Amino acid sequence: MDIRNIMKIVKDASGILSQRELADDVSVKGPADFVTEADKTIQEFIRAELELQYPDIPFLGEEGKKENIDFSSRLWVLDPVDGTTNLIHDYRASAISLALLEKQEPVLAIIYQPYTKEMFWAEKGKGAYLGDAQIHVSKASGLWESIVSVGTSPYRKDLADQNFAWIKEVFLKSQDIRRSGSAAIDLAMVAAGRTDAFLERNLKLWDFAAGWLLIKEAGGAVTDFSGEALKTELSGDVVTGTEGVVRELLEILKEDREQC
Repeated sequence: MDIRNIMKIVKDASGILSQRELADDVSVKGPADFVTEADKTIQEFIRAELELQYPDIPFLGEEGKKENIDFSSRLWVLDPVDGTTNLIHDYRASAISLALLEKQEPVLAIIYQPYTKEMFWAEKGKGAYLGDAQIHVSKASGLWESIVSVGTSPYRKDLADQNFAWIKEVFLKSQDIRRSGSAAIDLAMVAAGRTDAFLERNLKLWDFAAGWLLIKEAGGAVTDFSGEALKTELSGDVVTGTEGVVRELLEILKEDREQC
């Protein structure tokens, strides 16, 4: 399988984001959860190309049915627009995130940020890359020297009190926090060493599957909020970053759980 061919499919699909009439055609899926015609069109374009070239590999996209998924087989996992709310507001922080799973873990990952034209990619055992340059997580050993990206779980406003409690602790113990509105971009920034960690509750598999492999191949740690290895499930809580920073974040999360 030629990953550069798959990167071309993703890059070709990204041109659809420039069609503002598609981005402005918005439907509501749930609380703070939107889909645009751009999401649907990009997903269909990529799905059709992958099906044509790799007809034996099933496909899972954010916009579509989620029943009867066999995670034990090879599986494409796509978020056609990670950062849909950003797209609606023309905030220019959205990405296409594509992963190939095999034996319940990602083995190929692509995150493309069309507004900066940055292509992040990785293959299992071969390192992580931005374009042609290999990337690595930062050398930060602790929160005191870190910028940490956080997610606010916008589809679960009922978690706001608990989420913002640990976000406050992270803010107080780190140099600063960031919030892009796209988990895929946040994960890519960790892999590239631009930020030192990222964490968010209730992420969907298509949000984190590609970033999961990128960070592992870039030398980082990836766990759930209990410090356990991530599982190939439709949703999960994700903590990523350098090993030292992740250890400190897990301590904050443990204290937060004990106080609840």
